[in-house]
Amino acid sequence: MADALSYWGWGYEDRWPDADTRRMFAREIQTLTGFGPLEVREPVPLGEATLPDPRVEPPAHLASVAREGPRERATRAHGRSYRDIVRGFYGDFASAPDVVLCPRDDEQVREALAWAEERGLAVIPYGGGTSVVQGVEVDDPAAHPGVVCLDMRAMDRVLEVDALSHAARIQAGATGPRLEDQLRGDALSLRFFPQSFALSTLGGWIATRAGGHFATRETHIDDLVESIRCVTPRGTLETRRLPASGAGPSADRMLLGSEGALGVITEAWVRVRPRPFWRARASVRFREWTDAVAATRAVAQSGLGPSNCRLLDKREALINRVATDGTHVLLLGFESADHPVDAPMKRALEITTDLGGVCKHGPTLATEEEATTDRWRAAFVDAPHLVNSMVSLGVIADTFETACTWDRLEELHAAIVHAVKDAMRRVAGGGLLTCRFTHVYPDGAAPYFTFIAPAKRGSELSQWAEIKAAASEAILAHGGTITHHHAVGRTHRAWADRQRAPLFTEVLRAAKRTLDPAGVLNPGALIA
Repeated sequence: MADALSYWGWGYEDRWPDADTRRMFAREIQTLTGFGPLEVREPVPLGEATLPDPRVEPPAHLASVAREGPRERATRAHGRSYRDIVRGFYGDFASAPDVVLCPRDDEQVREALAWAEERGLAVIPYGGGTSVVQGVEVDDPAAHPGVVCLDMRAMDRVLEVDALSHAARIQAGATGPRLEDQLRGDALSLRFFPQSFALSTLGGWIATRAGGHFATRETHIDDLVESIRCVTPRGTLETRRLPASGAGPSADRMLLGSEGALGVITEAWVRVRPRPFWRARASVRFREWTDAVAATRAVAQSGLGPSNCRLLDKREALINRVATDGTHVLLLGFESADHPVDAPMKRALEITTDLGGVCKHGPTLATEEEATTDRWRAAFVDAPHLVNSMVSLGVIADTFETACTWDRLEELHAAIVHAVKDAMRRVAGGGLLTCRFTHVYPDGAAPYFTFIAPAKRGSELSQWAEIKAAASEAILAHGGTITHHHAVGRTHRAWADRQRAPLFTEVLRAAKRTLDPAGVLNPGALIA
């Protein structure tokens, strides 16, 4: 079915390549990594999958928004991390919700929460389902009389545009393409493009403190939120719309990153901007990683504010076909709706070339330069779909990210590389590790790692868990955050508990007791 979401993997069903295409992909992986031979397998058909019978039936007043079919439940059984895709591939949907509710307004959200609280049902707020941290499933479905998936995607409209203030009020279920299509008529854009843009939603971005388009300055959804409306079991929490406020601790800041554990975000006022007209792009190559990092730091601290400042190490550049000559590549971009951006690009290139970088084409949009950037963009967007094929070929492929200050970066990077390569040798006999900087700040950077290793069929999840744990331990031990923009969920919860001040964990629990006294909202996410 065209435009039908895969019931087990990332993205749409029509993006699932046939066996011959995957065999060709297998040969490419073998050439790049030395893994092999790789055997092509097919996912378990939905009709043969493990899907428990539903335990609850929605009340009559919610029947019109209920979805109880096997496909609807299986598709929302878990997120789309490597771990989730493996389970889906092998037909394990034991975590499927008992019923899916698709509310169309705040009142139906309130009714759903009231019903769940009365019955003691767990409620999982659901946006695009692209969580990579077990954010949309309970730890143990049997611990609850039933599990309800509250799918917010029917609430997807731009409700109001304040063109004077460059702001818009948008419902939480709007996906990236859906909200951009509606803003286009006012020549405005949120300009927030996470890798999951096509599928993820505004409410999901807010609930997980997602990172988006800009590599500097307004890099997080936090920077774009004016106010939030959130429905909780105890009532509706709506913050005042303001450009800024010093009136005590911010309720918006408490809801940002709350991961559906405190309430259901139903809409938000967000800052939008005129669509850019002027753009400049360039790529700068470095032979030495230390030079590339120094140049990236210098640009981040220059005040120039590039829209793109992403550093790819040589392995990342190679597997994404950005550079095949063993160089590290810094992708630079500037954009504006108001003025040409030649001057800041020229200065950024002066900075990078002074520190050992080479830019073949200068600050122009030469054909080869556009091709380099376009290859990276295409690889970036397609990467999640490739995980489906990796799983079918018996390859472990996953990512993790962190952030730290510049003074700790070299030590952190070295520790992660050592720990993850050692773990891959132990559990898989070896593997490939790549790194890129997704976001940079004057005081630090957000390195994002990809690991690829041969899997032992049937042991993929234990192999993955050991590699993931090694990375997480190295991150915490060397001054990084357990997540820069992937959220906590359940995957990162143990490490987030150690990173977070214990007293603040008590504050979060007190907030949850107040807003969700029965503990029905996404139990186990964010905090135990």
